[in-house]
Amino acid sequence: MNTIKQGHLYSVGVGTGDSELLTLKAARLIQQADVIAIPEKNKGKADSFAWEIVTGAIPDAQIRGERCFLHFPMTRDASLNVPAWQAAARQILDYLNQGKSVVFVTEGDPSVFSTWAYVQEELAELKPELKPTIVPGVTSITAVPAATKIPLADGQERFCVVPATYGIECLSELVHDFDTIMLIKAGRMIQKLAAKLEELGLQDCATYVSHASTDKEEIYANLNDVPPEHRYFSMVQLSIRARKGILRGNESIEAKAS
Repeated sequence: MNTIKQGHLYSVGVGTGDSELLTLKAARLIQQADVIAIPEKNKGKADSFAWEIVTGAIPDAQIRGERCFLHFPMTRDASLNVPAWQAAARQILDYLNQGKSVVFVTEGDPSVFSTWAYVQEELAELKPELKPTIVPGVTSITAVPAATKIPLADGQERFCVVPATYGIECLSELVHDFDTIMLIKAGRMIQKLAAKLEELGLQDCATYVSHASTDKEEIYANLNDVPPEHRYFSMVQLSIRARKGILRGNESIEAKAS
């Protein structure tokens, strides 16, 4: 009796939007996969930004695998999210049990604020011995500093990343501990963030970027100039400290502290 060997699962980051930022490894795995699992926002609409990035880099004729669109609601409602993660995990596992290789594509990087994290947890419960391969991708955390031309960190500087939805509440503490603060998903929080930064005297340290690395990219040095409409792919880079370049022993460290 022949036993079907279980297929392998890959979670692949496809970057922030510019298809040319898709890594060579990501492109190879997508082209070789039996199945490409693709997250979609609206059920049955096949409206996937991750897939848009992929097809901007790889001609459709070069993608042989079956497309499997997985619906993930854009909501914080656990009663909707959890069943969607579970359904996606079961669908992926079904393909793997058929001996098929599966590539799950995700915007940015699978390990950074990605739906993949939830799917991975569900898969671990269904099949603890499953060992997926995770392939990193370019994240908005690096794409935004590339757009602003403001380094994320240098020398002995420290940076942190927090969602703007709750990061504003702890800014007063964060600005004392970090040199750069990246506030992700900032679109709906701009007015509150601008008010908080004015209170802290740091309004001139913030730069807003939406849709980094894409043809829709917009950059605002003044948060009060940011249009009021909701922008999902948005981030604020808060760069606080004066930069001293490459550290030169204790002299440079003391200069930074003064």
